[in-house]
Amino acid sequence: MRAHLIWEGKTKNAQLRALEADYRARIEHFTDLVVKELPPARAAPRDGGGHPQDKLTAAERRLLEKVSGSYKVFLDAGGREWTSQEFAGWLGQQGLRGTRELVFLVGGPQGLSAAFKKQADLLLALSRMTLTRDWARALLLEQIYRGFTILRGYPYAK
Repeated sequence: MRAHLIWEGKTKNAQLRALEADYRARIEHFTDLVVKELPPARAAPRDGGGHPQDKLTAAERRLLEKVSGSYKVFLDAGGREWTSQEFAGWLGQQGLRGTRELVFLVGGPQGLSAAFKKQADLLLALSRMTLTRDWARALLLEQIYRGFTILRGYPYAK
């Protein structure tokens, strides 16, 4: 199973960048990992009429085409909240089901449109607390690593 993380922009804080790099290296001991940093999106008009949240932007459509066939997990404050144990169990189930690629998407400053969120296989909340995108990225990487250590029985998770 391959993990693919996609987020907009680069992490500004040097300490968080170092933490992300550390967890990336740790995760790669368990699975293939790809992290893609997209250039910041410009506020583009949405296609067609209706409410702006009802339609996908051209950029959203392109992104969905790139991750077609993958299991899509979008980070969202209204998503499922799991303990680390529950997340690890879900991660293990994905492997048992033969999921080839998990795509985790962290939205930009505007968040994710309602139409885009409907395309997710899972909406996941890392915390009920508000996190900056930079902290969310680091926390996501840490939880993915923690999930693999729980599954393998490594002492990190204890």
